[in-house]
Amino acid sequence: MPLIFKPHAREAMERRSIAPEWVTDTVLHPEWTEADPVHPERTRSYRAIPELGGRILRVVHWPEGSDIVVLTVFPDRDAEKRRARS
Repeated sequence: MPLIFKPHAREAMERRSIAPEWVTDTVLHPEWTEADPVHPERTRSYRAIPELGGRILRVVHWPEGSDIVVLTVFPDRDAEKRRARS
């Protein structure tokens, strides 16, 4: 499935030096996922990225036809805490 990056996602990736491959790996092979609490049609995918010092990347996305639309991408400081609670 091809990924389509919204402008916000592209800007966040550039600003934070996040490689597109990390985003693709996170979406296609997440360590865990959860529905967005405000927009349940969106998925939050999480994956630890060794090149980010093991920090966890959060990617918010949803399917659109045969594509996946990526809304935003960022290292999530609190992801492990939420993962431990679930």
